[in-house]
Amino acid sequence: MNVAVLVPVKAFTQAKQRLTDVLSPDDRRRLARTLADGVLAAAGEVPAFVVCDDDEVRDWASSRGAHPLWTAELGLNGAVDDGVRSVAAMGFDHVIVSHADLPLPSSLTHVARLGAATFVPDCRCDGTNVMSFPLDRPVSASYGPGSFTRHRDAATAAGLCVEIRVDGHLALDIDTASDLTHPLLREVLPTWLPTIPVNPFTHGYT
Repeated sequence: MNVAVLVPVKAFTQAKQRLTDVLSPDDRRRLARTLADGVLAAAGEVPAFVVCDDDEVRDWASSRGAHPLWTAELGLNGAVDDGVRSVAAMGFDHVIVSHADLPLPSSLTHVARLGAATFVPDCRCDGTNVMSFPLDRPVSASYGPGSFTRHRDAATAAGLCVEIRVDGHLALDIDTASDLTHPLLREVLPTWLPTIPVNPFTHGYT
């Protein structure tokens, strides 16, 4: 397969708003950028594209060897769909779409499966952390609460072979303060994060 990785990245200054009670604006920005760094690194040799509408994110993507795709004023779903069309127009035949806030993304490129649509739900089996599909039968982005079911059903309706991938690492994302307490994150949270009262594992970090 000729595979591409597509990552939607919002402005770092606007990211992680649900962590406002436990992290400062600067720490939220740094955390969002650190997590996105890891997702792009997990793409390895697979060409990576970043859909964005922020100058800092565009410059960051270029500095990491990714290809920025400018998608202003389209919203998340519109931006992803526009990015998918752009990647298809470049001659790729399969795409992996990943959220940018996965703390353990090392298995990202293993999601693509020839001729199939693959979905990795979040820990609550509600959101879609990663999905991949052939570009001749793209799955329209439908992020938001309940997206996993909508994406799966859309792929099934399109006649695609559907695989649900249970991956304990890719299922992890960081949206809320409680996500920071997950035992698997003890080794990967950046050490510059301040002590977070809700997370006993970060006591002593500076």
